Amino acid sequence: MRDQLGRVISIQKRPSRIVCLVPSLTELLVDLELSDNIVGVTKFCVHPKNIREKKKIVGGTKSIHLEKIKQLKPDFILCNKEENTPEIVASCQEIAPVYVSDINTFEDFYTFLIDLGEVFQIEKSTQNLIEQVSKRRRAFKKKVSARPVNKVAYLIWNNPVMVAGGANFINVLLKELQFKNIFEDKKSRYPEINRIDLKDAELILLSSEPFPFTEKHISEFQQFTGAKIFCVDGEYFSWYGSRLLKAFDYFEELLAEMD
Repeated sequence: MRDQLGRVISIQKRPSRIVCLVPSLTELLVDLELSDNIVGVTKFCVHPKNIREKKKIVGGTKSIHLEKIKQLKPDFILCNKEENTPEIVASCQEIAPVYVSDINTFEDFYTFLIDLGEVFQIEKSTQNLIEQVSKRRRAFKKKVSARPVNKVAYLIWNNPVMVAGGANFINVLLKELQFKNIFEDKKSRYPEINRIDLKDAELILLSSEPFPFTEKHISEFQQFTGAKIFCVDGEYFSWYGSRLLKAFDYFEELLAEMD
């Protein structure tokens, strides 16, 4: 089979020892009842809450302990194009088959689930999740279809200020909420901006990750814009695994708060 970068992966049998270097996909694997097969995770794999107590921590998403991974003797390593570096992928490839996901749209996510179903022989479970997410998405889009489109800036970092550009999953979810990302046309996935660039936004969303924005940061930006400013849960905007099932409920609550 091929992963989402088109790399050929040779898997002879159903993997039984997984190292996952992608926090959102660790949660997904657990929700697909593959927890017993997970042997290694990153320090950022915070869902479910006790996962790091039960599994070996092999580093972060950008820096790994290769020897720890080798000692776990995995037969499947799960990476992501954005989360992990090409060097990490190349190093892990020397240990076990590496699947690199590249999820920027709902269709990418569904394709990934189909691949996961094939690899682990859980096609019924992955198809069920596809149907559940699709159903929740359709229901949500129907509810918000009459809402006016608001111009939004989604901040992911402070000093320097960085925002979500167009070529990422965050931007896809902003569109689901009837938001127009004012930085969508930037070439960079996460461009650096000046605070004055926020002047055209009607809404500014301060994400809880990767920079931990909180209510105390709102005043920092109020002097540069007349936009309404809200702190938001970044996991629901950027985690493209099974958390999507909960995301639409969160988005409904968020829109109600904004009205």
